[in-house]
Amino acid sequence: MRTGALGLGIVAGLIGLGLAARAARAGTGPTRPTPSGDAADFDPSGDPAGPVAVPAPSEQALRYHRSGNLIWALDQILGLALPALLLFTGLSARMRTFAAGVGRGHFYPTLVVYLVLLIGLLFVVQLPLSYYVGYVREHAYGLSTQRFGKWAGDELKGLAIGALVGALVLWVPYWLLARSPGHWWLWTGALSLPFFTLVLLVTPVFIAPLFNKFGPMRDQALESQVLAVAARAGVEGARVYEVDKSVDTEKVNAYVTGVGSTKRIVLWDTLLAKLTPRQTRFVVGHELGHYVLGHVWINILISSGLALLGLYGVHRTADLLLTAFGGRFGFERLSDVASMPLLMLLLSLFSMAISPAALALSRYHEREADRFGLELTHDKYAGATAFVRLQEQNLAVPRPSWLYKVLRASHPPIGERVDFINRWQPQPDR
Repeated sequence: MRTGALGLGIVAGLIGLGLAARAARAGTGPTRPTPSGDAADFDPSGDPAGPVAVPAPSEQALRYHRSGNLIWALDQILGLALPALLLFTGLSARMRTFAAGVGRGHFYPTLVVYLVLLIGLLFVVQLPLSYYVGYVREHAYGLSTQRFGKWAGDELKGLAIGALVGALVLWVPYWLLARSPGHWWLWTGALSLPFFTLVLLVTPVFIAPLFNKFGPMRDQALESQVLAVAARAGVEGARVYEVDKSVDTEKVNAYVTGVGSTKRIVLWDTLLAKLTPRQTRFVVGHELGHYVLGHVWINILISSGLALLGLYGVHRTADLLLTAFGGRFGFERLSDVASMPLLMLLLSLFSMAISPAALALSRYHEREADRFGLELTHDKYAGATAFVRLQEQNLAVPRPSWLYKVLRASHPPIGERVDFINRWQPQPDR
C-alpha cells in the first residue's frame, strides 16, 4: 500500500475505478506471433529432461504471505472506515467550511483547498501503516534496498502528484453535479474514457521517471535479442529502457508501455541481474503479449463502463443516505465538496463487489500473455524456470488458497503458471 498515491486513488475513485492493473501498457490489434528461423536461438539439448518442478514455499515466504493477507484485510477496512468517520463526525463538513473561508466562497478555490486538506489528512492518518508496509516490512524480509530518504521522497512525490491531478480533474464531476444533477453520472462516466487514455499516455513519459532513472540498456547484446523478440511479435520501433529499481527493491519486473513515439520496453535492472538471457527473452515475450493482444485497451474500455455503472449507483443511493444522515454529515447535496468521502465510500463498496470479476479477467489476460510468450520464444524451460526464480526472489507462495486467488490474485498462482508451461505444446503451422 502506497499512501503517497492516495490522491491519485481518490481521483480514480471519483472519475472511475481504474481496474486496468497495467495502466502503463498500451495495445494494438491482436496478431499471432510468428517465430522466424532464429526464434529458437538456444540449444535445448542441455536442458534437464521432464517438467520443471515447482518448489515448496520457504517458511519466510509463508510468513510474508500470511502477514500480507492481514495487511490486505486491514487496508479494506480502512478504505471504508476512514471516509465513514469523516462523514459521521462532521469533520468533512468542517473542512469544507474552512476551505470555503480560504477560497472566499468561490467554487474552484474551495474545492482545491478542501482536496489538499483531505489528501493531507488521510496521508498523515495512514502514514504509520504505510511506513511499516512499504519500508519496515520490506526490509525485514530482505526485499527492499531503499534508503529511508528515497522512500519518504517517493511518498511525498506521490502525494504531490495526487493533489495536482485532483486539482486538475475533480472540478469536472462537481461542476456537473451542480449543473446537471440528474445526468452528472452519465457525463462523468463518459469522460472517464479519455481520462484513462490520457493517464496511459502521460504516465510512462512524465510520471514514472520522477521515481526512478530510465536509461539505455547497458548489455547491448541482450538489448539486440530483446529487440529481435519484439520484431517477431510485430512490435517495431520500440525503445528498450533499463530502470534502476535496484535502489528500491530486490524484486524483479518488466513491462511494455506507451504508444507511437512513446512505445518502450522497460526492464528493471534487478530482473537483468537475476534472470538469464533466455529467461529475460521469455519475460519480454510475455509482456509483449499484453501489448499485442490489446489487454490495456480492453481494460480501459471495461473500466470506463464500470465507472459509468458505479457512478450511476452513487447517483441512486447517495440521496437516500443524505436524506437519512445529512444532518450528521453536515451537508445535504452531493454537489457539496464535503461529499467527497461519501463518493469514496460508495465507490469503494462497488469496487469491492466487482473485484473478484476484475481479478478473474486479469488472470485470464496473464494466462494469454504466458501463451503468447511461449508461442513467440518456444522456450518452455526458460519460461518455467523464470517463474520459479520469480517465486523465490519475490517470496511468492506458488499454490495459495482458493480464497486468496478469488479476492487478491491479479495473476495466476505461479504453480499454475509453471504447470501450464509444462503442459504446453507448440501448435503446428496452418
